[in-house]
Amino acid sequence: MTILVTGGAGFIGSNFVLDWLTQSDERIVNLDKLTYAGSRASLLPIDGDDRHQLIVADICDERAVSDLLVEHRPRAVVHFAAESHVDRSLDDPGVFLRTNIDGTFNLLRCALTFFRQLPSNEAASFRFLHVSTDEVYGSLSADEPAFSESNAYRPNSPYSASKAASDHFVRAWHHSFGLPTLTTQCSNNYGPRQFPEKLIPLVITNALAEKPLPIYGDGRNVRDWLHVSDHCDALRCVLASGTLGETYNVGGNNERANIDLVRAICTALDELQPRAAGSYAELITFVKDRPGHDRRYAIDNRKITSQLGWSPRHTVESGIRATIEWYLANSQWLNAVRSEAHEAWLDQQYREGENPA
Repeated sequence: MTILVTGGAGFIGSNFVLDWLTQSDERIVNLDKLTYAGSRASLLPIDGDDRHQLIVADICDERAVSDLLVEHRPRAVVHFAAESHVDRSLDDPGVFLRTNIDGTFNLLRCALTFFRQLPSNEAASFRFLHVSTDEVYGSLSADEPAFSESNAYRPNSPYSASKAASDHFVRAWHHSFGLPTLTTQCSNNYGPRQFPEKLIPLVITNALAEKPLPIYGDGRNVRDWLHVSDHCDALRCVLASGTLGETYNVGGNNERANIDLVRAICTALDELQPRAAGSYAELITFVKDRPGHDRRYAIDNRKITSQLGWSPRHTVESGIRATIEWYLANSQWLNAVRSEAHEAWLDQQYREGENPA
């Protein structure tokens, strides 16, 4: 038995692949373009493992995707591949349209052709699992209830708009053509192997390098934080038991304001690797807010917990500490994924428009 994973050299995808192979001997074919946020270094723990095959290709390449499906005959496609950084979507929306919309469309088209050619017993067990984001729901005020699966889509960035469009295509392929799809909407992930442009690894790596810790606006934007291992557990659960055509919200039950989260990281770092000059919190710097910055995300995960029996295991406190310990112990991984271009992009992104307030 085989599953096809797209984007399996990225953050969530690589954690899913590694986690899967610790619990199953089922083979994984890993399709990844290896863009800036995808790295072979994230897959080193399974280097040489016959259960894993990395194919470097683009999900927009119809021939490559079709050939992989025919050759490996996966029982499921688990689709992570996406451009996912809001700031980058503001700089170059077209890249997000191509990967997130065109790429998902191509996968759906190829998967449907493959599915229709399967014998009835294999077709009955085939699944297409699309991994999406809570950002498609837009922004919440402080007193609004958390996002449920019935919330209307209100994307506010090119990134979330591209993911919303891909979600709609997945839904249409199920209802129009009968493709056995499943969709998950996750809250903000964190944990090992996250590319250091996202908030938590950025703060950890900047702190250790004695660089400013940039916080957008007043720092009171709220996110629900989900440890990536909890997310992987939820995805396995949905893949095994989810109802076809349904969407499942996956949240960590850990709402925190950005500034409070960064201070918690600094407190943990103060204990784990003390700074000679004082607390890491002294490096916190407020910068000009990003355009259209959503104020609050919160996930109502009662559907997946009540129907499928999944629930998150990590608190923010335990998860943040474990994440920091991983980064402290894996400087080689960090050096492998960073580049001069990435460092230059970060400098431009956060040094312009500093807000002393």
